Amino acid sequence: MAGYDDRDGKIWMDGKLVDWRDANVHILTHAMHYASSVFEGERCYNGKIFKSVQHSERLRKSGELLDMPLPYSVAEIEAAKEATLKANGFTNAYVRALAWRGAGEDMGVAAKRNPIRMAIAAWEWGNYYGDAKMKGAKLDIAKWKRPSPETIPHAAKAAGLYMICTMSKHAAEAKGCSDAMMFDYRGYVAEATGANIFFVRDGVVHTPLADGILNGITRQTVIGMLKAKGIEVQERRIEAHELEAMQQCWLTGTAAEITPVGQIGDYNFEVGQLTREISAEYEALVRA
Repeated sequence: MAGYDDRDGKIWMDGKLVDWRDANVHILTHAMHYASSVFEGERCYNGKIFKSVQHSERLRKSGELLDMPLPYSVAEIEAAKEATLKANGFTNAYVRALAWRGAGEDMGVAAKRNPIRMAIAAWEWGNYYGDAKMKGAKLDIAKWKRPSPETIPHAAKAAGLYMICTMSKHAAEAKGCSDAMMFDYRGYVAEATGANIFFVRDGVVHTPLADGILNGITRQTVIGMLKAKGIEVQERRIEAHELEAMQQCWLTGTAAEITPVGQIGDYNFEVGQLTREISAEYEALVRA
């Protein structure tokens, strides 16, 4: 497959559809220098983006948290996503909405006079973790920790917050792993580099509190599904030593969907019945 900069198709950019290869920005774009960018990852199933409005609302909220109010309403963002999918002829696709501070009168940390720009791209994308989605992903344990909410706007899906995630995933892949699990600044289990994490022990589901990590839309969906099944879900602080007693584990995210985990560092997990059930039920829900 060609690189992401060399494809056919259309990208919605600043209110209009442009040719894929022409969707470019200036080298002095503020976001390239100071990470003033927020984004959403979404999946379209059978012509419908799952939880589309929630994603658009979160994109606007992320912009607000970065002092970067988006110039498009939720309704306008929804229309732009629909136009992008239609222009490319996609009914099943990954959708990336992105907003950033562009090039303008300011070229420094402050950028109030620079325009806030937005684009939406879509492409066909399979399993984020490849065949690990069936047999269970192998995770490294990252050396980097998710920072304190006093240092970052952790509720924003902001590009700059993924820097340590990229480094952690690269280190994991170099060890033959699919991803890495990160601890938070206090030493509690946090998340993977781009997905939330769940554990099962004796029929009870445990997942980290979203008090220092992004409270993923897929995470919220899965918690609701589990509770509807009558399964106890404990959102709490999980210590590292507890992983030894956990029996099952999975990741959740728009890209990851629900991916079982077979190993984290020296800890092993089974791809058990609940993992398989909730994965199958999620697959049915997003295509309903």
